[in-house]
Amino acid sequence: MPMIDVTIPEGALKPEAETRLLKELTDILIRAEGFDPDSNKVAQSVTWLFLHRPAAIHVAGVRSDKPRYRIVPTVPEGQYTDAARAALVQEVTDAVVRADGGKFEEVSARVWVFPMEMPDGQWGSRGGIRRLPEIQAMLGGGESGRHAGQDDHKVGQERLARRRRAKALQLLEGALDVAQKGAAAD
Repeated sequence: MPMIDVTIPEGALKPEAETRLLKELTDILIRAEGFDPDSNKVAQSVTWLFLHRPAAIHVAGVRSDKPRYRIVPTVPEGQYTDAARAALVQEVTDAVVRADGGKFEEVSARVWVFPMEMPDGQWGSRGGIRRLPEIQAMLGGGESGRHAGQDDHKVGQERLARRRRAKALQLLEGALDVAQKGAAAD
């Protein structure tokens, strides 16, 4: 159930390039979640993209003469690993550069990508809270050649557990660093 907020100034891209970009961004995000965007109709139906058109974009308080692009893909917690997040940023940036038609070095400096994970238990849909294992089972059930059920539910549980282990490790490493610096200062 990914959501994508895309900020593109009006007229920044040719209409056909913008249409292709928006479809490509949707497909990139579905793939980043581990599904085939061409065959998974369920994933397609729940991947929403919101296009934002700012009246102006300013850099250092001055109206920018070149378009700036901001893409914020949001998924339930547990969907991204560090490697998946890095690949997503690269793929999205490459897609925007192609749509813009400029050189990577010039356009990529004007592309910001913020992959976000919504904490488990805070993703609401259809009047209720949807947790990652439930979402994973629903999306997996739409995959060609796969069936909804425990395997997809388990994938969601494992992804969430992996993400929580990584967060706990970061917290412990930070606490250890503070403790070591405190002991060295004494």
